[in-house]
Amino acid sequence: MKQEYFYTVAVTHKNFSLKEIGRLHAEDSDVKNILTKIKTELGLKELVYLSTCNRVEFLFTTKKPVNKAFLNNLFLLLNEKLKKAEVAKLATYAKVYSGSEAVSHILCVASSLDSLVVGEREIITQFRLAYDKCNEYGLTGDFMRLLSRHTVETAKQIFTETDIAKNPVSVMSLAYRLLKEKNIKDNARCVFIGAGQTNATMAKYLKKHSFSTFTVFNRTLPKATQLATELGAEAYTLTQLKKYTKGFDVLITCTGSSDNLITSEVYKQLLQNDTDKKIIIDLAVPVDVHPQVLKKHNIDYISVTDIKKQAKQNVFLRKKEIKICEAIIAEKTTEFAGILHERTIELAFGEIPQKIKEINNLALTEVFAKDVNVLDENSRQTVEKIMNYLEKKYNAVAITTAKKVFLQEK
Repeated sequence: MKQEYFYTVAVTHKNFSLKEIGRLHAEDSDVKNILTKIKTELGLKELVYLSTCNRVEFLFTTKKPVNKAFLNNLFLLLNEKLKKAEVAKLATYAKVYSGSEAVSHILCVASSLDSLVVGEREIITQFRLAYDKCNEYGLTGDFMRLLSRHTVETAKQIFTETDIAKNPVSVMSLAYRLLKEKNIKDNARCVFIGAGQTNATMAKYLKKHSFSTFTVFNRTLPKATQLATELGAEAYTLTQLKKYTKGFDVLITCTGSSDNLITSEVYKQLLQNDTDKKIIIDLAVPVDVHPQVLKKHNIDYISVTDIKKQAKQNVFLRKKEIKICEAIIAEKTTEFAGILHERTIELAFGEIPQKIKEINNLALTEVFAKDVNVLDENSRQTVEKIMNYLEKKYNAVAITTAKKVFLQEK
């Protein structure tokens, strides 16, 4: 189990389009057979396949040379429908890491330092599930087990001890943080104006975080109904805004209207004479809320421009943490080499306990059989206990001593 036989082949957003990366996503129904074939035909000892929306990574151990011919076969085995030019591009621009560099790379990946959005925690789960699935398929062994555990521990340490994920950078997470900072309760009445992708994603995000009271307005009723059904909400057309009487606490709007959709007249109807301060999140470009509404009413208002400005600042703050994270990863990469070496010693000494047991048995049943047989039962049991005790102690001392000698020689 040598680290120098470990490789990572990475196809990511840094060198390829999402469409090109998508060509390397194996369907769940086929992935077991495909990966098993890759492992067998390429002569890999262990294999883990990580596939996300913006990266595909192959982690494997092999003594074979990982060259362009190897990469051509790897990509074609994953997707036999790839064209010759596609395979050539993948083999040319895919990043290949080996040994300690490969370990460092996968620690960076799981810690989100290599992600499209630095600081996003989802990649830890994606990595862990990728390993679990490949382990279930019988594709992994001792090396990947140790690497997976060390990788997850490193990622958790980085997210715990640094501020890499402290400041949210997505529109959804920033908007959600805003609501929580305003002490909005989970049962707040959330009205969505527009049922496009942005609002649909925002609504599902809030539902995931335990918000439960939703109303959806959209230009077309079928689209409003589709989202409302997923949320357990009521659906209306935009023309019904002027007749809505159920009030709201949070208004989230994102339409493609070229005019201000939320006029003073519309807002007054939605407000229903409620004097409590309201929150409006306007994700439309141009904005949906008329400036007069903001002047006349008690509102916490935030536009998509404000959110993006904060997101950009947060990205900057996260990047300042990268050097701290890189220092941790450098330390953990070195640490993994030590873990591997210790494990190698343990495996090398793996046969010793059985051999000692056989020697003990031979001593009792043959070499000293005559002496043992004249003992009474209690004495015989005492001798066996002493030998079993010495056996366990010798095994522990042998392995510990070997580790100490090895570490001193490093």
